[in-house]
Amino acid sequence: MALLGVNIDHVATLRQARRTDEPDPVWAAVEAELGGADGITFHLREDRRHINDRDARLLKETVAVKLNMEMAIDDAIVAIACELLPDQCTLVPERREELTTEGGLDVVRHRDRVKRAVDRLRSAGIVVSAFIEPIAEQIQASADIGFQAVELWTGAYAHATTAAERGAALETLRKAIEVGRRQRLEVHGGHGLTYRNIAPIAAMAGFGEFNIGHSIVARSVFVGLREAVREMKRLLERGAPRLGNE
Repeated sequence: MALLGVNIDHVATLRQARRTDEPDPVWAAVEAELGGADGITFHLREDRRHINDRDARLLKETVAVKLNMEMAIDDAIVAIACELLPDQCTLVPERREELTTEGGLDVVRHRDRVKRAVDRLRSAGIVVSAFIEPIAEQIQASADIGFQAVELWTGAYAHATTAAERGAALETLRKAIEVGRRQRLEVHGGHGLTYRNIAPIAAMAGFGEFNIGHSIVARSVFVGLREAVREMKRLLERGAPRLGNE
């Protein structure tokens, strides 16, 4: 079964809507862990629109599972990551006008800048992942640059409106997983995954980890964060591909 990384950014977004001190994303990370999260993901943006430096520092001090820091390839953010030393850094594109990260990092176009960031992070002992679209050229470039993992953008599947579109998106992901595995990369998935659409993705062989945030945080409004995480974990377990006579 693929591991579940819970993105807590939207808890911080709610806090920042009132510029107050609650809900606390650090507390949310504890609740997610108690619900069975295998990892905690946060995005330290250049404009600090939700997660801030205080959050990042306390998450590093308190999270007991895998800590994954999403980040741009900005030099100042890379320096913070090298000081903070999360378990993993996932390099993502970042635009100030976007509501959330849309699309993948263009590793091919920004190869030199990306490689400098990867080299600095790996020298600090951090595992580095690329959040990219499921395109063979992007996966190959990620492997060549030195990434140890890729997180495939699942947005085309999540945003599909017809069965044909969903089927095509799943086939694209399946082929991308094969490319990633041939390059000996750990393959993760994320973006737009919900309780309603996770089953076909969870059933695909080759995904080692999913990072899910908005849907879990939204569900937690009604059932609490621990239970929301438990429910997603159960869906991943139910959909996990079976081997042999299992």
